[in-house]
Amino acid sequence: VQLQASGGGLVQAGGSLRLSCVASGRTVSNYVMAWFRQAPEKEREFVGSINRRSGSTSNYADAVKGRFTISRDNAKNTVYLQMNSLKPEDTATYYCAASSTIILSEYRNAPSYPYWGQGTLVTVSS
Repeated sequence: VQLQASGGGLVQAGGSLRLSCVASGRTVSNYVMAWFRQAPEKEREFVGSINRRSGSTSNYADAVKGRFTISRDNAKNTVYLQMNSLKPEDTATYYCAASSTIILSEYRNAPSYPYWGQGTLVTVSS
């Protein structure tokens, strides 16, 4: 599975961005999809995940809960991360990830995802 993330950019605090992650090489409807982010000199951290198929269940890090929303369009093989009320501390490179075998207890664990996109930079100015 190849993942291509896009949609990053520069936005003022309080603004919104929508990131996209397009998968190719395989249909990802049966994959758990997730977003992680990594700020300079910090470790990669979990942002959110969405379950297989319908995507009816999603999980979020406390830092983004209520502001970010993950959705998926299986017909387009694409996952989205809608980011609202952005804060300067959201500045990071955002990565999408995928796994067909991950279990619920591992959703927030980056090493559990074998497939990764290249990252897209989000910069939030104050």
